[in-house]
Amino acid sequence: MSRYDVIVIGGGASGLMASGQAACLGARTLLIEKMKHPGRKLAITGKGRCNLTNIKPLDEFIQHFGTQGRFLRHAFSRFFSEELLAFFEERGVPTIVERGGRVFPKSGNALDIVDSLLNWTKKSGVETIEERRVTRLIVEGEKVAGVEVSPFLYRGGKSPAAKRDSYYADAVIIATGGASYPDTGSTGDGYRLAESVGHTIVPIRPALVPLETAGDAAGRLEDLNLKNVGVRIVVRGKKVADAFGELLFTSFGLSGPVILSLSHRVVDLLRIGERVDLSIDLKPALDHRKLDARLLRDLDRRGKEPFRTLLGGLLPRKLIPLCLELTGIDGEIPGNQITAEKRKRLREWLKNFTFEVTGYRPFNEAIVTAGGVDTREINPRTMASRLVKGLYFAGEVIDIAADTGGYNLQAAFSTGWLAGRQFGSTSALNSEP
Repeated sequence: MSRYDVIVIGGGASGLMASGQAACLGARTLLIEKMKHPGRKLAITGKGRCNLTNIKPLDEFIQHFGTQGRFLRHAFSRFFSEELLAFFEERGVPTIVERGGRVFPKSGNALDIVDSLLNWTKKSGVETIEERRVTRLIVEGEKVAGVEVSPFLYRGGKSPAAKRDSYYADAVIIATGGASYPDTGSTGDGYRLAESVGHTIVPIRPALVPLETAGDAAGRLEDLNLKNVGVRIVVRGKKVADAFGELLFTSFGLSGPVILSLSHRVVDLLRIGERVDLSIDLKPALDHRKLDARLLRDLDRRGKEPFRTLLGGLLPRKLIPLCLELTGIDGEIPGNQITAEKRKRLREWLKNFTFEVTGYRPFNEAIVTAGGVDTREINPRTMASRLVKGLYFAGEVIDIAADTGGYNLQAAFSTGWLAGRQFGSTSALNSEP
């Protein structure tokens, strides 16, 4: 019979950190990874560059998780961005801070992070088995006793006739990730395992996900990238939230960092049946008065030119035909013939270019998953289950999701670190959750 001190399910950011920490403290540790190699999702995060964390101070950092941020305060107080960067620096992976406080490996290659973690876990003594899916938690007398696994075939799924094996341990850490990017192995297994032993699963939904919009306007602007725009979520005529940054038009709607940051809120509003509009402010640095003064200067200085040509100083070329169509202004008339009423129409459109949101893209296009194991059922000081002794959680399987910018990966590393640090002694293994 195979027996360990700790079994970690899932070889992503949180699972690798948890297993390595447990092994460093002397615990006999088994890491079970469903895919052929651990770290597949980590290797593609940040468009292959791996946005590890963000250097924002703790209080500001936590705000990016909304109401769930409080749950993470203890984990962040023990292992936060400074500790994470020192961790990788010690293992030969220097980092660099970029715009918005985002931190990346200096090489710009996420595989450096993955390789560093894999080398560390191996040297720490973590035993790893791959292409095995945990099918059941073994619980004896309200205490976790191990796991049951079966072979996992990536494309074909689990073989129905596959032999099942059992591995036993005093503790199990579920670090299986969410349901986003399922091709990397994140298919929601952890939710099923947690629910099977009595845990509540807050309904999961895509987060940091592109949004679908009504009409053909976005499609006509496909691949147009706008920087430094303001975007407001509008429900029943009132602003619900806003953000500033970069936006990308797609064949189906809107994407880009600013949209992804707002998408969590939009998805939740759509799920309760609200109509959601996104209002784009194309000139957020100018209020209406300053924008009107800018328009008057341009019209006065270049009044003999066609209005269409004048718009080239305000808008990307691809956006001009749609602007003329939506404002109803003839692009061929000279600028000095633009009336105050037409100028007002243009100004209002520039400050309020609106799209109705009709839906959102599926999990395989979402960066993270919102929802998951209810944080009220997890001890934030240890990541231990409050329901089943010896069971722990780490990473995206927990109901924690933040904006884009490095926040989610830091949460994965911090919760994994905290869960893994519980196993330095027999007393820790047997402590009450």
